[in-house]
Amino acid sequence: MRALQRVFTALLLATTVVAASATSGVANSRAQGPRFADDPTTLVDTSIGNNGDGTTFPGAAVPFGMVQLSPDTQLNQYASYDYKQDTILGFSHTHLSGVGCQTMGNFRFMPTTGAVTSSDPAQYGAKFSHDNETRAPGYYGVKLDNGIQAELTATQRTGQHRYTYPAGSGAENVLIEVGQSNGSTYAGDVHVVGDNTVEGWLQGGNFCGETGKERYRIFFSATFDRTFSSFGTWSDGTLTPNQRDASRGTRRAGAWVTFDPAKGDQVGASVGLSYTSIDGARLNRKAEQPKSFDRARTAAHTTWKDELNRMRVAGGSTADQRTYYSALYHSLLHPSIGSDVDKRYRGFDDQVHRADSTYYQMFSLWDTYRSQNQLVALLNPDKAADMAKSVLHIYQDGGWLPRWALGNSETNVMSGDPITPWIVDIYNRGLLDKATARQLFDALWKNVNDVPADQSIFRGRDGNPTYVQNGWVAYQNLPGYKYGDSRQAGSATLEYALADCALSTMADGLGYQDKAATLASRCDNFSKLWDPAVTSQGFSGFPVAKNADGTVAGNPDPTQTAPFHEGTAWQYQWLAQQDPQTLFGLMGGQAQAEQRLDKFFDMPTVLTDPAKAASDSWVTGAYDYHNNFAFNPNNEPDFHAPWMYTWTGAPWKTSAVLRAMRTLFTDSVYGMPGNDDLGATSSLLVFAMAGIFEAQPGAANYVITAPMFDKVQIRPEHGRTITIEAPGADASKLQYVSSVDTGKGKLRQSWLSHKDLLRSGTIKIKLSDKPTNWGANAAPPAMARN
Repeated sequence: MRALQRVFTALLLATTVVAASATSGVANSRAQGPRFADDPTTLVDTSIGNNGDGTTFPGAAVPFGMVQLSPDTQLNQYASYDYKQDTILGFSHTHLSGVGCQTMGNFRFMPTTGAVTSSDPAQYGAKFSHDNETRAPGYYGVKLDNGIQAELTATQRTGQHRYTYPAGSGAENVLIEVGQSNGSTYAGDVHVVGDNTVEGWLQGGNFCGETGKERYRIFFSATFDRTFSSFGTWSDGTLTPNQRDASRGTRRAGAWVTFDPAKGDQVGASVGLSYTSIDGARLNRKAEQPKSFDRARTAAHTTWKDELNRMRVAGGSTADQRTYYSALYHSLLHPSIGSDVDKRYRGFDDQVHRADSTYYQMFSLWDTYRSQNQLVALLNPDKAADMAKSVLHIYQDGGWLPRWALGNSETNVMSGDPITPWIVDIYNRGLLDKATARQLFDALWKNVNDVPADQSIFRGRDGNPTYVQNGWVAYQNLPGYKYGDSRQAGSATLEYALADCALSTMADGLGYQDKAATLASRCDNFSKLWDPAVTSQGFSGFPVAKNADGTVAGNPDPTQTAPFHEGTAWQYQWLAQQDPQTLFGLMGGQAQAEQRLDKFFDMPTVLTDPAKAASDSWVTGAYDYHNNFAFNPNNEPDFHAPWMYTWTGAPWKTSAVLRAMRTLFTDSVYGMPGNDDLGATSSLLVFAMAGIFEAQPGAANYVITAPMFDKVQIRPEHGRTITIEAPGADASKLQYVSSVDTGKGKLRQSWLSHKDLLRSGTIKIKLSDKPTNWGANAAPPAMARN
């Protein structure tokens, strides 16, 4: 906590102009004015969040790529790389950024020297120092303590390795583990092919242990730039020299290949991945094979430079820019390409299909529908449309929509109905053709009204039977993944209501008026949980979970753990942003709601010592979800809460809260306050620092707050440039919006639609050091009217 206060003190002392450097090209004087970095990749530190809170990875990837080639320091842990450890077990090709359960970490390569005597990574792993690491978007390098230099880069579907061995170290080896990953592995084979190729596959799954049933298969084809002098394979702990094939026993399966040190000290490998077959992996490898490792590294760098320039910033301190660009980098790693170069992919029926566009997978929807989906749709509309089409393929192949999709399998992790606002957001941005939109709506309509007949793969909205009938999910404390929403009945009801309300706007846009009316009538179902008799912290009225007969389920104390997923009723009460005025009416009116928000954020302290409020008054532990009444900035259900002031008489308070929240994010390894969850947390910060955010998922409207940079330039793919100018913006000071001009006159409302943002050109925001009444009583409308 004191460390966070020191961070804010440092921010206060930081200049508002970044010092000039040969790499960043940021202006070195106010006279020159703030300038955009020549190369924003130099401001990214991929080590941010490489710990038990952020659970990010430091390795090489390209935006939305199939491959994330990164070092592993531990297995069967949330993140397979933990900064506090000092031993690398190998470099595996798949990672998910910021997830809260162990998974992926497939096909681990490890360079060694001398005789190969063990298949156990605890035996052949190598010590290293962070001083000998080099990290950059699209590249990772490390010199191990044994003298081996390992370098990694990536294309969309391949991982590229370069190992340099110390002179006089004896045989040069590469060990390839196929049967052991960072998570459950059920089967795997490896094959040494010819004199320079190794191929294989594995089956993984059981993400978070939710169902124990979901599985995915992944394949690889690796070719080396030198011929083998010898080779062998292993199954579990048994090593067999000169054997070409092996299958997983109960723990491991792999191969080693050895190179003659007399013929050189460097070995390169190109590894293609595929979720369809080894043939697919081979096809991907050959299609994306770079002419050299250095050219692949340069191409990855150029790709990231272009991607980060889609939403570039000028001004602020060096720490501000490093924190911002690192967050933007983390926001653009997933979802991941799942199709081969010929557009073949493995569907949820475990059959291989061909799509007419790029097929994506890895959908952490409960997390990303609140922030990251909007960022992808803004910057990469074509990719967002393809992601929505990918979800349609999941429905067509598997018969149901996903909740948390890992590869070609449904994990059923988390609760609620995140897929609905996720798709509606893309639709309401005008990114879907009519045929695709109608097919997706049909799938969503089925999802919001029915339950899968066979829940062995998909759970769907398991609370629908009681929700559709009564307007709330009835609490049932039944074991197993089939009843996850019923166990989380309070939060599931709130999530369903938001989803239904969002879908009503899509129904209306498609001309389905009867269905739109049915869905709109569910917008305020959150009110059916409201119990005016419950009191806490001097306030009356809170949501409570209910049994089927309408009686209270569990402990109604809103500060205590109850049937709310990763939170309490104090934190979940704000999840009614589809109709804030109705919510505020339940709280006793706008003024009472504002006072309740002030208590939630400890507003008096926010205004006197923002860092202290964030570190002492808010929930600070990444996993401290329960038994608290304060703001939890580390977890998705509270992401939108700062913007709820928009609907009060003091919208300036949102900007104050966001300045306080900024202190929780730093440019250090420990600079991410909670799991990044495939970019969800990072995207929240990107929007907060840029001064725009969609507080109502599905609405495609952005609330405006005080930016933290003098300039933010948004350059959507195929779109016109949008520039947000806020002279004097300083993240270390409490600042508020005093006026906004979009070039078409003063903006009287506190928000812009997505369409208006794209057409705005230059948005000029004047800032004040004192609270203003700008935006008061000018908030976005409710998402739908009954």
